[in-house]
Amino acid sequence: MRNYFAITNRELKSYFVSPIAYVVIALFVLITAIFFYLIISNFVQLSFRYTMQAQYYRMAPPKLNVNSMAIRPLLHNISLFALFWLPLLTMRLFAEEKKSGTIELLFTSPVKTIQMVLAKFTASSILFAVMLVLTFFYIISLFFFGNPELGPILSGYLGLLLIGMSYIAFGLFFSSITDNQIIAAVATFAFILFFWAIGWMSGFVSPGAGAFLEKLSLINHFDDFAKGVIDSGNVIYYLSFTFFGIFLTYISLESKKWRL
Repeated sequence: MRNYFAITNRELKSYFVSPIAYVVIALFVLITAIFFYLIISNFVQLSFRYTMQAQYYRMAPPKLNVNSMAIRPLLHNISLFALFWLPLLTMRLFAEEKKSGTIELLFTSPVKTIQMVLAKFTASSILFAVMLVLTFFYIISLFFFGNPELGPILSGYLGLLLIGMSYIAFGLFFSSITDNQIIAAVATFAFILFFWAIGWMSGFVSPGAGAFLEKLSLINHFDDFAKGVIDSGNVIYYLSFTFFGIFLTYISLESKKWRL
């Protein structure tokens, strides 16, 4: 375990040695802040409009749900932003090691391959969790002006963490099969986008095939989390997707290790 923690610590430090982590985090937080402002502004305008209409017709103003009309769309947007930004965090994990030649040193060291893979995965997941925590402060501000439900917010962020771990796992894999960081990032983005949008094809195939495609879709499994429902099937899906990505990374590195 000491090797695992040592590599995790090294990877976390390496993120902040280069400007990549600062740029990715800053842009991620900035873009989510802009969308938070736009979504909340739209919600306030709708609330004001419905209140004025209710007063005009002497009716009770409708109660708008801030969770379904503001927080849920924001959570979906964050899951989409992660699709763009996380490949930038994972592209260097093994590609840089291979290009610089340090991967051979790791292979000949006492560090086990699985420790190496899990440590790099953990470091990226921690960094993504920090990014999510920074966006959480936006939503906390809503409690000063209204009464949003905390349960759906927490379940939504759990879903974001799980879907982000799925992205990271396959980012690891594509970084392990090339020494070009750009290729690793683009391949990760294309692969994740395919599984993100595969559910959209369900309407163009037979009902049975459509249901199967919806089960494979990354974003379809996130909907329940955003609604406040933690379904064990959705959790198992994301964990399985993550495990498969880590497994493929392990196989990729082991095959290269035996060729040295």
